Amino acid sequence: MKCMLGYKQNSTQILYQGKLVPVTHVQAGPCTITQVKTEAKDGYQAIQVGFHVAKKINKAKRGHLKELSHFRYLQEFRIPAKERISFERGKIIDASIFAEGDSVKVTGTTKGRGFQGVVKRHKFAGGKKSHGHKDQLRMPGSLGAGGVQKVPKGKRMAGHMGNRKRTVHNLTVMRVDAKNNILTLKGALPGAHGGLVKITDNI
Repeated sequence: MKCMLGYKQNSTQILYQGKLVPVTHVQAGPCTITQVKTEAKDGYQAIQVGFHVAKKINKAKRGHLKELSHFRYLQEFRIPAKERISFERGKIIDASIFAEGDSVKVTGTTKGRGFQGVVKRHKFAGGKKSHGHKDQLRMPGSLGAGGVQKVPKGKRMAGHMGNRKRTVHNLTVMRVDAKNNILTLKGALPGAHGGLVKITDNI
């Protein structure tokens, strides 16, 4: 089980086997294992990792981490029951656990867009520009049948857009810079530049 926290960096393109491939760089770790959960004690297998050393944390985190560093982010990763846990509290994991060609999935928080209309939020075509239409270009149109006398549940309308947790699967690790803890992943990742992302095996 390979798992890691990191920060999304810049997007670019690299030359791979004579073709230009779009990639995204990720500052992956280093992360410290802060807790190991076992089937016998906790009912399931998991590890908790800490990322990004912080100056100030609350007393609950301070008591939990004790002799370890103070971390801004704590994240738990479940380990399959059939897999044997080989991690220890205090162990540091970095980008070297991944290899070129690995298939991973990345979870992040998408960019917040605020309150948006149906054209931007749901890709509606909008109304006609002429033939009697006035101020209808970006309107949603009909909201339902006249006889029902209500708007059907789940109707796509204007509202808050973005700032949601999203996962992208089947991303290929193109390059691993173990010295600087930089992963180069094929494709695009959710979130803004500098956003926190969670990288795990594509199981």
